[in-house]
Amino acid sequence: MSNHARPGAATVLAALSHTIVLACVAAPLVVVTPATAQIAEVEAALPFQVPAAEVLAARRASLLDSIGTGVVLVRSADERSMDRDYPQASDFRQNNDFLYLTGLETPDSWLLLSSAPDGSRHERLLIPERNEMMESWTGRKPSFEDAAAISGISDVAATEEIDGGVRRFAFRRGGAATVYVPLSDRTRDDELVERLLFDWPLEVRDVEPLIAKLRLVKDEFELRTLQRAIDITAAAHRAAMQHARPGMYEYELEAVIEYTFRAGGAERVGFPSIVGSGPNSVVLHYDKSRRRMEAGDLVVIDIGAEYSYYTADVTRTIPVSGEFTDRQRAIYTLVLGAQQAGMDAVKPGATIQAVHAAARAYMKDHSGDLCGDKTCDAFFVHGVGHWIGMDVHDVGGGAVFEPGMVLTVEPGIYLADEELGVRIEDDVLVTETGYRLMSDKAPRDPDEIEALMRQRLSLN
Repeated sequence: MSNHARPGAATVLAALSHTIVLACVAAPLVVVTPATAQIAEVEAALPFQVPAAEVLAARRASLLDSIGTGVVLVRSADERSMDRDYPQASDFRQNNDFLYLTGLETPDSWLLLSSAPDGSRHERLLIPERNEMMESWTGRKPSFEDAAAISGISDVAATEEIDGGVRRFAFRRGGAATVYVPLSDRTRDDELVERLLFDWPLEVRDVEPLIAKLRLVKDEFELRTLQRAIDITAAAHRAAMQHARPGMYEYELEAVIEYTFRAGGAERVGFPSIVGSGPNSVVLHYDKSRRRMEAGDLVVIDIGAEYSYYTADVTRTIPVSGEFTDRQRAIYTLVLGAQQAGMDAVKPGATIQAVHAAARAYMKDHSGDLCGDKTCDAFFVHGVGHWIGMDVHDVGGGAVFEPGMVLTVEPGIYLADEELGVRIEDDVLVTETGYRLMSDKAPRDPDEIEALMRQRLSLN
């Protein structure tokens, strides 16, 4: 348990619409279209979730363990301006690393951590002071006491103190002269980072790889939250299967999907939804959703709900008419077999490269004459997967698998001349003995897909 006193924390969290989750609520929510037709069942819609303050404190302690001595400085995201930016793009989304370490969605804030040579440690949080007049436009913002209750950091001050405070903070903490800050392309042009790099007698190192290593292995809260995002996404796939039909536009199907996301409690999409039919099924990142779907088309649906900053990424390919043709089923079955071969390669000590090799080898060995004078792996034109978590292509690089890591496995075949694309993607947790399929609630067997599509529902 944290040794920080947090008086009135429950009241604070309720006022800010933050709920600390120790276990997911299991009551079902029936997701319906405007016509009140049942399309899927997911857990009861819950508001934005943050970990307990003790979990956040443990993450910060692990980060300081990794640096030894020095100072860590992590900045929040800035709030967008509806005057300068497109209003439809003005939704605030927190910096992942800042949220991971503090649990706060507050913009224009800073986290300072220090670890001194004598073993002493200190945490400080800088957030904007409340402005009650502005809150009539923006809603209530956290006070210093609120931020302390949520994050478990007792030393909270105003953002304005950052300008001269970093160097004082560093040297006051036992003379630690190494400062760890994010140094990605997104942050290098930050004015304060520039001053750290050029104006102060401090050694500056990149903190992002250290936080990435922590985020790569998911803790219990993260796995629960990510499973929630995946379950919402699976519900959306089931809804899409029950609504797709010839004559429907891609954007109509996308609307069913994203309605299901929001009805399930997702704050936003994890990435632009891909709903590509016919010729668009072979375009890997097609996101226009403007084509009318026709009888005989396949439609690739690559989607992910983001729930409490964790995003799923699940792809299904379905026949618009409700039944695969023999040709479509043969290609689909080959991709499904390649995916299973890839998932079977997931275990501690393996790598994404090994999963890719297993899936590609299966596809090559089982192609027969399905792809003419070439084996079908020639039309498998992308990598087999990637890490997921707080980003759809999450941090991790080429790390060796450990229990608690989560990745996608997504082989595909794209035959442009036939306007025939098939991709199947699932989210997989590395376990002590192998893997667990987290997205199993979204049907992937072709017979199961066809059976669900026979239960068609109307939008009217």
